[in-house]
Amino acid sequence: MTDATQAPLGASAPGGAPSARAARPAIGEFAFAAVCAALGVYAIVGAGFIRVPPGSASVLGPRVFPYAVGVLLVAASVAVIVQVARGHRGVPDDGEDIDPDAPTDWLTVAKLIGCFLTQLVLIEWAGWPVAVMVLFGGAAWSLGAKRWWVALLIGLGLGLATQLVFGVWLGLSLPAGPLLEWIPIFNG
Repeated sequence: MTDATQAPLGASAPGGAPSARAARPAIGEFAFAAVCAALGVYAIVGAGFIRVPPGSASVLGPRVFPYAVGVLLVAASVAVIVQVARGHRGVPDDGEDIDPDAPTDWLTVAKLIGCFLTQLVLIEWAGWPVAVMVLFGGAAWSLGAKRWWVALLIGLGLGLATQLVFGVWLGLSLPAGPLLEWIPIFNG
């Protein structure tokens, strides 16, 4: 006997009527698995192009993590495809407070895309902390934050914290921008 979360496609609901799950096509599950598999293959192929310095003392090298992520993505995708093909489907969460029949709010989607595109421009021009501040604050505003200025301050804090982590602890340099480039700790 399978439980309700593992019911095969076409299974009947109690009382003999076909379940709503049986009528829902599996296109979304297969599309998700296909995209994940494509990302895994991309990671594996891309890892092959990473240059390894000659005479590198590292046992693992820079290719190990991308190979591992790619293999895990492909393996998980194959597992999802097999399970969906066998009739096991994902169950929609009943606890969500959304209306599945509501139309997409394209204005919010456009605002979020604008925030991401703004970050791409601001990273080089204004620096990482300012770009993160604008992205975080803009995304919070787009999604309905009442106190947008608090979101901007949180975004600035996150940007400064990641700048310090990458610059001080990892020795990598994110663009500090004209406001912070004179402070040595923010330049890696």
